[in-house]
Amino acid sequence: MHRVLILGSGKVGALITTLLAEAGDYRVSVGDRDGEAARAVAEALPGVEAHALDAASREALAAHLAAHPVDAVISSLPFHLNPAVAAAARDAGVHYFDLTEDLAVTRAVRELAAGQPQAFVPQCGLAPGFISIVAHALMSHFEAPGIVKLRVGALPQHPNNVLKYSLNWSTEGLLNEYANPGQALIDGELREVQPLEGLEDIEIDGTRYEAFNTSGGLGSLAETHAGRVERMDYKTMRYPGHCEQMRLLLNGLKLRHDRETLRRILENAVPRTLQDVVVIYASVEGIQQGRLVEENYVNKVYPQVIGGRLWSAIQLTTAAGVCSVLERVLSQPQTFAGFVPMERFALDEVLACRFGRLFAHGGSSELSATLVASGRTRSPAPPRED
Repeated sequence: MHRVLILGSGKVGALITTLLAEAGDYRVSVGDRDGEAARAVAEALPGVEAHALDAASREALAAHLAAHPVDAVISSLPFHLNPAVAAAARDAGVHYFDLTEDLAVTRAVRELAAGQPQAFVPQCGLAPGFISIVAHALMSHFEAPGIVKLRVGALPQHPNNVLKYSLNWSTEGLLNEYANPGQALIDGELREVQPLEGLEDIEIDGTRYEAFNTSGGLGSLAETHAGRVERMDYKTMRYPGHCEQMRLLLNGLKLRHDRETLRRILENAVPRTLQDVVVIYASVEGIQQGRLVEENYVNKVYPQVIGGRLWSAIQLTTAAGVCSVLERVLSQPQTFAGFVPMERFALDEVLACRFGRLFAHGGSSELSATLVASGRTRSPAPPRED
């Protein structure tokens, strides 16, 4: 029975704990600096241990891992705490997983992972995370993939505010994505791109979306394929009009430089909802058997009841992403060591595992997986650049 410590008992940490506990073959513990919050998650899950644990203290975390040995640590903490958690995992000799979108944090984790016998798997939620697995699978069908597009949106099903958005994710993480530069491959070279730029329109199943640059969504995929792909980029999908409003807040009112004020504004004005939908879209254009071909993966995932509780689609897809790769690593520990990029994981294996099957809840993932395996596609209207 594998022993896993989940750090953070918030929106995603609680579902990760639930999924692993209900699987029946994991010994799960959850740690949070708010011990009552950890206990609230654990009390409904037989066998789960709760700990008051401030992971911001490297000494406290090291002492905990020494007293309570585990095989793996999953961090669902704010991104800036992850380097210290990764360092503690390295020193304890345990596998490490996180959900960060922050590029600097991922570079720090990569450095810590160098030469280590255990696996370090950052950025293994949805985006970055599962979307990289999808794109890499599509790319494997091409002798020469030329243009790769990754698009993900976590959206309210029934938008009714000026931003056409709901705060279902970490506000701190959201602002990090909107305010920090991202990465893209342009003419085969890794370049920096500015957030909230590159605005385009996409239509999927009759619904219009917009997409624009944000930070972190590519994970390590662009670095892996630099020099091999002409263009690769990641953009966040929202309902039309959202980007213009965020440009006003971050650029026009200069709140990019006062994120604490912007955080308070958003958390006081933008509601939360469990009635969301996650839209996942990846497109690869390139040469197959001497012909120019395009393949797409398109999926929508909706909320689901697990363990007697309704979980949002963004919670579901993020937790399913990390639990899927955790299971792959723990089942084949000899295969994974040091820094492990998401593109190391095979899409068919992820979708076939008990956690990966949650991506099929929206009704189209199984079809998409079949299309990926067969090389056939179903295509939304192509994006239109401004």
